[in-house]
Amino acid sequence: MKQYTAVNWNTPDNDYANLFWEQNIRQFWVDTEYIPSKDIDSWKSLEPAVQEVYKKALGGLTLLDTLQSHTGMPKILDHIDSLQNKAVLSFMCMMEAIHAKSYSTIFTTVTSTPEINELFKWVQENKKLQLKASTIDGYYRALDKETVTDRELFMALVASVFLESFLFYSGFFMPLWLCGQGQMVASADIIKKIVADESIHGVFVGLLAQDVYKRITDKEAVKQEMDELLALLYENELKYTDEIYTDLGLTAEVKEYVRYNANKALMNLGFEEQFEVKEINPIVLNGLNGDTTQHDFFSKKSTNYEKATEIVHLRDEDFQMVAERYN
Repeated sequence: MKQYTAVNWNTPDNDYANLFWEQNIRQFWVDTEYIPSKDIDSWKSLEPAVQEVYKKALGGLTLLDTLQSHTGMPKILDHIDSLQNKAVLSFMCMMEAIHAKSYSTIFTTVTSTPEINELFKWVQENKKLQLKASTIDGYYRALDKETVTDRELFMALVASVFLESFLFYSGFFMPLWLCGQGQMVASADIIKKIVADESIHGVFVGLLAQDVYKRITDKEAVKQEMDELLALLYENELKYTDEIYTDLGLTAEVKEYVRYNANKALMNLGFEEQFEVKEINPIVLNGLNGDTTQHDFFSKKSTNYEKATEIVHLRDEDFQMVAERYN
């Protein structure tokens, strides 16, 4: 009879699983903690072309987060040996589902149901978005069996890192660019939380990939496959950027941001940067800065708000007055 093992957090599997578990807990959030309806006036002030790009950027992000939560994370964690690493991946999987739902929370606030339905139809029919999804999904589907090779597992982990550390950022650019100018700030609070999550997801999965890579004998061939995948995704990302951002004159800035994050993905995997990056749009960097967020603690949580992790419950005696002080 097969013996099943319980996860034992008292004996570390490695030197990073518990660290990432704790960091994920500290970053935990849900979309209902935010009030994007505060952006209604800001949304109405935007030019129609800007609104269109904003919707398409978030529509594309929704597709990728859906793929990651429904397919990517579940299939990867099924082939990870460490039960503690599995637990971290499970938490991240849940957060990917929250990310995908969060975009709909923003959509519901700023646009109508017919427009939302039209947007999701565009997502289904956009060839460049579909190429992103199908390419990454192909590596996930290679894990659709009981036993996989180290090469197959490594490439699935690479695909995951490329998705979260690289492919998301052409979509993130637009809301961060607007936020950096003081527009759509409440919705950007959600985007910043997603960016923070994707950052640690990419680092953690990158560490898993590095562990698997050490076991691979034909490292040169696998590295070549990784480079070919990056080249394919990068070329498609340039075309996607042209399609989305040309009318706003932002293609050069977005492509620079794409290259910057492609280098981050490679670094997460333990490899050297491949792209030359000149300068990231300072408005986007300003949009990422939590200190620029205007908030109050009675209406919505800001990006620099910290959820209480230690709670002490009040007791009746806490309200009892010391009689002698008033005699």
